[in-house]
Amino acid sequence: MEDGEWVLVRPPTEIECWSPGWGGEGDEGDSSDPLKVRFFGPAKHWTDALPIGNGRLGAMVWGGVASDTLQLNEATLWTGTPGDYTNPDAPKALAEVRKLVDDGDYAAATEAAVKLSGNPSDKTGVYQLLGNINLEFDENHLAYAEETYSRELDLDTATVTVKYSVGDVEYTREHFVSYPDQVIVTKISGSKPGSVSFTVSLDSKLHHHSNSSGKSQIIMEGSCPGKRIPPKVYENDNPQGILFSAVLDLQISDGRGVITVLDDKKLKVEGSDWAVLYLVASSSFDGPFTKPIDSKIDPTSEALSTMKSIRNLSYSDLYARHLNDYQNLFRRVTLQLSKSSKSVMRHESLEKKKLMSSRTGVYLEGSEDRVTTAARVKSFKTDEDPSLVELLFQFGRYLLISCSRPGSQPANLQGIWNKDIEPAWDGAPHLNINLQMNYWPSLPCNLSECQEPLFDYISSLSISGSKTAKVNYEASGWVAHQVSDIWAKTSPDRGQAVWALWPMGGAWLCTHLWEHYTFTMDKEFLKNKAYPLLEGCATFLLDWLIEGRGGYLETNPSTSPEHMFIAPDGKPASVSYSTTMDIAIIREVFSEVVSAAEVLGKNEDDLVQKVRQAQPRLPPTKLARDGSIMEWAQDFGDQEVHHRHVSHLFGLFPGHTITVEKNPDLCKAADYTLYKRGEDGPGWSTTWKAALWARLHNSEHAYRMVKHLFDLVDPAREADFEGGLYSNLFTAHPPFQIDANFGFCAAVAEMIVQSSSKDLYLLPALPRDKWANGCIKGLKARGGVTVNVCWKEGDLHQVGVWSKDQNSTRRLHYRGSIVTAKMSAGRVYTFNRQLKCVKTYTL
Repeated sequence: MEDGEWVLVRPPTEIECWSPGWGGEGDEGDSSDPLKVRFFGPAKHWTDALPIGNGRLGAMVWGGVASDTLQLNEATLWTGTPGDYTNPDAPKALAEVRKLVDDGDYAAATEAAVKLSGNPSDKTGVYQLLGNINLEFDENHLAYAEETYSRELDLDTATVTVKYSVGDVEYTREHFVSYPDQVIVTKISGSKPGSVSFTVSLDSKLHHHSNSSGKSQIIMEGSCPGKRIPPKVYENDNPQGILFSAVLDLQISDGRGVITVLDDKKLKVEGSDWAVLYLVASSSFDGPFTKPIDSKIDPTSEALSTMKSIRNLSYSDLYARHLNDYQNLFRRVTLQLSKSSKSVMRHESLEKKKLMSSRTGVYLEGSEDRVTTAARVKSFKTDEDPSLVELLFQFGRYLLISCSRPGSQPANLQGIWNKDIEPAWDGAPHLNINLQMNYWPSLPCNLSECQEPLFDYISSLSISGSKTAKVNYEASGWVAHQVSDIWAKTSPDRGQAVWALWPMGGAWLCTHLWEHYTFTMDKEFLKNKAYPLLEGCATFLLDWLIEGRGGYLETNPSTSPEHMFIAPDGKPASVSYSTTMDIAIIREVFSEVVSAAEVLGKNEDDLVQKVRQAQPRLPPTKLARDGSIMEWAQDFGDQEVHHRHVSHLFGLFPGHTITVEKNPDLCKAADYTLYKRGEDGPGWSTTWKAALWARLHNSEHAYRMVKHLFDLVDPAREADFEGGLYSNLFTAHPPFQIDANFGFCAAVAEMIVQSSSKDLYLLPALPRDKWANGCIKGLKARGGVTVNVCWKEGDLHQVGVWSKDQNSTRRLHYRGSIVTAKMSAGRVYTFNRQLKCVKTYTL
């Protein structure tokens, strides 16, 4: 109790119950820097704005003073309508392409394969934006004191706070998006009574109209284009696109201040102590198979109903509910990294202050409080600040929580944050690396719930994909290609075969289903959700495989995503047979089907028997003349040696068919393959390479790729960059793509802990000289195990492991030492650096 009021105390989390026992030498487990993304001025570019979201609703906070914008997104706003993702002419074209491949005329096969691509009308839908909340403040805000301005995103609370002073009044704006209550909340307050005055309105680049409703509410209604290209003039769109509605409600302090309506669509607040804005939104999207015109959802009624549901909740109530929900996810994992000694850290900290002061012109006065995150990114090449790695790691986890929650759409190419009517690459889920990378951290970084939208999406793809498989390829099961959209498009994209002809998208996604089981050990999920989808996928793959050369089964036609080769006749081509990635994905899926069948008692099923018979007939991974792993079935010339994709290394990561223990020769070849590919590339390529080097237990090169990402991108000339980070820590292709934010999390996790169904590898790729001291708590490993690892001066200090729900046996690996540990459900086991169990207790 405090001042006569009860204070709610949160019970300790699992990871808070475990302490590494540093032996009185100081707590290296303390966080070395607050988990905040900081600015000391309003956003000048979209990538300076700060993202908030709840999976479905998103906003970018610009933080302008005299006028401000919250740019809004709602995850179901897409152009288009459900499509027919079949091509009855495809079987004839398939036969033609296969013959050309068999004849060795790969250039002609590449040209003919365009007939397998989609029609122009099959083009994917385009992700849209919702609109803006526009705030206009009094003219005296133009005279704010610049040195008082701060704008920061606190990752621990998922809150953006803007502060500045005008005269002797300090103004504060707080922004968050609640998942439990499905609302964007903004509180504006001043340090003096009656100091808050502003005007608020809604608008959108989409076809819309807005009007006031009562004295404190604005309703904006609109629609997405029913066709891909937005019409120049909004008439009666045919077909009708997705409808949307946004409702903004305004509350001000009791007894002080007044709200008036302007122009029937703006609200003006004068002389209030504080004001709270609530923004809810809904759309008529009713699933990928329902045309918008047939939808029974009234988005305005839905939005008003949501607003009504929070009417009796105060700002404090909403914030508390938001924090409880968000921190339940975010606080599951903590990471602290530091260099070799505190004296060195103090010295480097002083040097960093001098460096940043000279670069940014900010007077630090012995404090880092006025150093922007952008300045820290810029100086990383020289100071290699480990706490910035912590921040980017946790920022990725924050983004996943904020853009993918149960009931939402899967995270697209930009998560949920988009400012354009025609975003880069349509903002669409790309299935040849990008969508998968979005979910790489969900399991090891302890956010398994955030992967649920992906599984729902795979289910939708399986429905569309069964039609595509049957009509296009005369095959059973289901298939998906390289790019999709909210309408669950599964047919090949329009355009050249080098990107469009890739029927392995669905198969790669299916590996996430089995991974979910291996991390959670959720047998009901495996039985009811995962296995039926894996079964359909494997059925297609069995039909897609044909009798090939040397008694092997082969895929024909086959491409390595987005990469051309030089055929023996000297001509450029992309279409051949049995690319390494095709076979690696099929090998992975077949292995997962067999493993799942064993768990579910389906070993004797006809499908499983066929898969078992096919497994030994898959062609092996082969080495090229130069010792690298071959990307294609033959040792073709490589048209672009430093190509961004590293598809032929799928079996190493994210796959499991190439391991350091079982395939040392292939790992040596993979090492050279990565060296040959080079370090440059888009952000997602950088983080994939980091994870691959980690799987090879090569800490030096894994860290080189981590460091490579810390390149501050100037949005005014982003075409000059490859990869890198924007000032708000969004990762760059460029332009912005969110995948590398997630790939970074996964790569860092792989550097610290790796696992198989029976093994735990501790610090397999730790850059000992860069992160000499550190502690990570709450990582997940396969087998339903939670892992805490702490290390000092580059050596393992202690590791804590536990499994809440089942007994298990794990082999712990550290620098060649292997110890077998038997663990009882619900008990925590602590091991020292010699892997000796020194402590155990019940959770």
